[in-house]
Parts: sequence; structure tokens; C-alpha cells
Amino acid sequence: MDPLWLLVALILGFTAQQIRLPPLVGFLGAGFALHALGIEGGPVLEKFADLGVTLLLFTIGLKLRLRNLLAPEVWGTATMHMAVFIAVLVGLLMIPALMGLSWLGALSWQAAAVIAFALSFSSTVFAVKTLEERGEMKSRHGQVAIGILIIQDIVAVIFLTFATDKSPTLWALALLGLPLLRPVFNHFMERSGHGEVLILFGMFMAIGGGELFKLVGMKADLGALIIGIMLSGQAKSGELSRSLLNFKDLFLIGFFLSIGINSLPTLSDIFIALGLVMLALPIKAVLFFGILSRFRVRVRTGYLCVASLANYSEFGLIVAAVGAGAGLIDQQWLMIIAIALSFSFVIGSVVNANAHSLYASVERYLHRFETKKRQASYVKPDLGDAEILVVGMGRVGSGAYLTMRETYGDKVCGIDADIDKVRSHQGSGHNVILGDAEDIDFWHDVDISDLNLVMLAMPKLSDMEQAVKFLNDSNYSGTIAAVAKYDDDRAALEAVGVHESFNFYAEAGAGFAEHVRQQLEIKT
Repeated sequence: MDPLWLLVALILGFTAQQIRLPPLVGFLGAGFALHALGIEGGPVLEKFADLGVTLLLFTIGLKLRLRNLLAPEVWGTATMHMAVFIAVLVGLLMIPALMGLSWLGALSWQAAAVIAFALSFSSTVFAVKTLEERGEMKSRHGQVAIGILIIQDIVAVIFLTFATDKSPTLWALALLGLPLLRPVFNHFMERSGHGEVLILFGMFMAIGGGELFKLVGMKADLGALIIGIMLSGQAKSGELSRSLLNFKDLFLIGFFLSIGINSLPTLSDIFIALGLVMLALPIKAVLFFGILSRFRVRVRTGYLCVASLANYSEFGLIVAAVGAGAGLIDQQWLMIIAIALSFSFVIGSVVNANAHSLYASVERYLHRFETKKRQASYVKPDLGDAEILVVGMGRVGSGAYLTMRETYGDKVCGIDADIDKVRSHQGSGHNVILGDAEDIDFWHDVDISDLNLVMLAMPKLSDMEQAVKFLNDSNYSGTIAAVAKYDDDRAALEAVGVHESFNFYAEAGAGFAEHVRQQLEIKT
């Protein structure tokens, strides 16, 4: 990749980060800036972009739980939303044409349908990035949002397969035998260690799986996704996903640069794109929220799903490009959709950066739309006789829970938003329940009157700050302790009301030394 590309991306990504926007907004701007400087993308940038999307879909597959796709609120919302949104947007797009406006006067209903179909998709790249940054990939709303995106991506792949006149070959039937190789793949993954061999294994499986599907006339991205799904649910799946994280993020910079580097918009393109954002994007958001609520999804879950899904998609550009190649829409619509996509990312970045605080301010209005009947899977949280609550059952939280349990037994309760973690702990006889400490509804539903100590072991500083706020709002009067990665995090936690904080990076050595000292005393 050209060093100038990296420099411009670094400057604008850094600037976006300083004003509390995700760096990807800066990367989008970098693409337009590079084009303004007369720099073209070329095959190298295209390869980077393709590899970024391939690794993204592969890592999504590693984390995907197939049962989530079978949930009615996932496939039902995805299909109903797409159908209704396309119908509404086609009608809106045809109004200027029927009025005889010069720019859109020649827009046929077929062209309007292609444009509406392209805009009906939500961005997998954007949603996964924002959910990962907030540590919410395995939360309830994260899993629902990702499931909806996967259904959309499957629809897109089917469309592209038929629209490009490139049908799968007979050899594609051989792919049905891939599950038979799952034990072999899992064996290699388990034996790959924890370093560069594991990373190389993941890169090969993602790229090789994509090329295998491409050889038989199917989309390479679909291949990467399916291979990732085949490797999911194993002991090392999570480690492999984390190992590829930085590589995926680096290559995705190429994807964001490629959106804007090919051309600059005209003034009319910008105005039309703004219209698609200001008019159609709210419709998209309202439809998602309305349909999810009809499936009895809780208001906060629906709201956070909408925050991740209310944007336009990179797949929309691909669909539009196919439509333009077939002569269904004018080539200029590619730029309009690219600009609308960029605007939707900027708006979505601002919303998602403040998603939890915004929810607290609109919660009382949104609850009017919540159905009285809860989903059958909903279980009201019950802490039992617990006096100590550990929030977040990752490695640090689980260690804290087990240590406290040795002394206090079932007076200790753990909560986590990841149902698989909860089931794993419950299977071991641990007092762990499903709950999301960032959900104000959780604190409304749970009785915390007997708690004397709350230990926060959540992945992000902002998550713990939000949990502290909810505890204070619930009139909790006990002690709050929290883990921190950096000294300035400790200061921030203590400023919002945390009584005790523990820097597990800085104090891990002291804990290790104390453990060894105690063991030596026992032996002597």
C-alpha cells in the first residue's frame, strides 16, 4: 500500500478519533481526499479492501451461532424489513419522476426497485466494528443485529449469483461435503499453538475458503463466512478471532479508502444523497424498531439493534454496480449511494458513540411501544440470597467470582450478557445468571437490596461507568469495585463513584509474587 495512503488515513483517522468519532469516518474522508489529490486506487487497494471484507466475514463466522439465525426475530425481521422498505422507497423515488423533475424524470420503477434494494442492506462492516468497539458482539442485541445482517448478506450473495449470469458449477455440489472435514480443520486449529502459526492457519482458511467457493462459481465472501462457521464453537475459535483482529482492522482501512477514492461527487449528487439519508434512513430505523417490537424484543435490545443497523451497506454499492452494468440504473447512482453510505456512517458513528446515554434519555418514550407479553425465553433476573455481585464473566470476572466463592459460597452471584458463558458456568454449578449491566431495564427488574459489594469486570471503561450510573440511580449504597487497564481509567472510575479499583496489568506481577510466596510458605 502506498505510504501516502497510510499517511492521509492516519491523519484523518486520528482527527476523527480526537473528536470522538470512530476512525473509520476519517478513513472514509481519506478516500475522498486522496481522489481530490489525483491519486487513484488501483489493484493493490482493491486487494486490501477485498481481503479486509473476507477476514471480516470469516471472523463473523467464527463467532456466529447458527441457532440465532433460526430465531423469528432474526429471519422474520430481516425479510419483513427488506420487503416493506423496498416497497416504501420505490414509492418515494417514483414521486419526483411522476412530477417530471429533470434529474429523476427518467427513473423507471425497475430502476427505483434496484436502488431501493441496494439501500435496504445494512453495513456488516460498520455494525461489527461498532459492536466490537463496545465489546457487545455477544450481547443479546449484538447477536440479533449480526443475525439480521447475515440474512441480508445471504440475500445479497444469492442476488449477485443470479444477476451476474455466473451460476455455480456442478462442482459446487461437492461443497456439501465440507462439514465432513470439520474434525480435520478443528484438529489443525487446536494444534496450531498461540502465535504466528495460528494466525497463518486463520488467514489460509479465510482466503482459501473464499477461493474454493470462487472456483465453483460462488462468491468468495460466502466461502469465508461458511468456513468461519465451520470452525465456530470450538475452544480456540475465540482466540483465533482475536489473533486476526488487528490484521482485519488494517485491511479494512483499504475498504473504507476504496469507497471514496474512485471519484468525487457533484453538488447534485450530494443533495440527492442527503435526501436519501434524511428521508429514507429514518424510515429504515423506524421499520426495524417497529418490526422488532412486534416480535416482542425488549425495547432496549431493539433500540441498540437499530443503532447498529440504521445505515447503508457496502453490499448496496455492489448491488448498484451490478444494476448499472445491466443498464438498469445510471452509473451516477453509484456515486450517490457511496455518498449516502458515507453520510450514514458519520451519523451512525455519532449515534453509536453515545448509544447508551441516548437510550437513558429516550427510554420512557420508547417503552410505550414495548409489548406487554415478553418472549418465552425471557427470565426475570433473580440474584437469590447474593450479597456480592460480579458483573462480567470473562477471564478476569470468572477468576474474581471463583475466588470470592471459595469464601462466601452462593452469597456470590455473577452476571453476563453472553448466554453461552452463563450456561457454561451454570453447568459447573455456579450461581451465574443472564443479565446486561448496561441495560437500565435489568436494574429495574432485579432486587439489589441485599447486595453489599458489586465487582465490575467489564471489557470497556464506558460500560463500567454506565453500570455505576445505573447503580447510583437505583439507590445502591454498598461498595463498588472495578478493574482497570490504565491509571487514567482508575481515575475516571473513581470520579464516577467507584470505591476500589484494580489495575490488573500493573498489579498482576504483585499478585503473581504473592501467590508464589504463599505456596512457598505452605511447603516450608
